[in-house]
Amino acid sequence: MIPLADDNPTHSKPYLTIALITLCCLLFIWQLSLGTDGGKAIFALGVIPASLIQNTPLPTELRWVSPQMTLLTSMFLHGGFMHLAGNMLYLWIFGDNIEDILGKPVFLLFYFICGIVAALSQALPEPSSTIPMIGASGAISGVLGAYVVFFPKKKIKVAIPFGFFLQILRLPAYVVLIFWFVLQLINGANAGSGGGIAFGAHIGGFVAGLVLAPILAVVTRKRTKPQ
Repeated sequence: MIPLADDNPTHSKPYLTIALITLCCLLFIWQLSLGTDGGKAIFALGVIPASLIQNTPLPTELRWVSPQMTLLTSMFLHGGFMHLAGNMLYLWIFGDNIEDILGKPVFLLFYFICGIVAALSQALPEPSSTIPMIGASGAISGVLGAYVVFFPKKKIKVAIPFGFFLQILRLPAYVVLIFWFVLQLINGANAGSGGGIAFGAHIGGFVAGLVLAPILAVVTRKRTKPQ
């Protein structure tokens, strides 16, 4: 099930969502420009659980930022074009509405908190792992959780593969996003350690979004109603 668009116009321009997408794309171009040193950037700026949780020292040439700072820097790096494209598609479809409802400063805070919670959700169960974690998917998972809270009945245009064909449907957001979350739970339960996808981060980010979004909306006195 691939989301294509939502029927949910915003009341303000999603400047922060656009800025986050632009920054991720620019940094991906920078990664490509590094050539064979691109892998070094991933190890230097990605979250490495052993370094973050157990204070395992990295080689000197990889100490670009502190282990704690990688909780932020890792959100802007991606492991390939499809990794980037998938994340940016989800952020573009769902991020503008959460930015609109929370307000720009609070949305940015919310995005970063969800990303940090997501990274810790993946790192803490495997504290000795030396595999770097990168990508915006943890933070974006938080955005998806918030969307379920605020807009459960808004229609999402999705493409569903049937053999060699795609069926285009419009489904309620809660159906699309709860289905996505259940897939993360199933895949996370079946994934071995060292897999290429951080399902734990997706789950942690989504739950963080479910919990934080309504709290932040109340704090900022945004009078919202589930739609």
